[in-house]
Amino acid sequence: MKTHWKRNLLLVVLAVLLVFVYFRYFWVFGTGTKAGVLNSFMNKGYVFKTYEGKIIQSGFKANVQSNEFEFSVANERIAKKLMENAGAEMKLGYKEYFGALPWRGMQRFVVDSIYEIQGMQYREGEIKPKL
Repeated sequence: MKTHWKRNLLLVVLAVLLVFVYFRYFWVFGTGTKAGVLNSFMNKGYVFKTYEGKIIQSGFKANVQSNEFEFSVANERIAKKLMENAGAEMKLGYKEYFGALPWRGMQRFVVDSIYEIQGMQYREGEIKPKL
């Protein structure tokens, strides 16, 4: 009987852990768009090579909030397009997660679409990752 009780407790703990991991790393907390000038974009990492970028948003810099938007890119097509357009004004779509995964990128914000680059319009979803 004690073994049965221990097994049930282990299953409950495992279920709680799985729910925590799902909400922390895989559940999309928010989506949105950011616009600005692509300041830097690079492929870096020791074990997992990920694409990391930074956009400088226009406007006045507040004391508390920065005008920089740091993000990761998991899709190769989007990363290639951003590499080709460093320094350009652009509008990007992103997903926000509670935590970063090493193979997805170092940031909680993951760019998943490009809406505009220097006046070139893209249809919504044209450069979105395959699901």
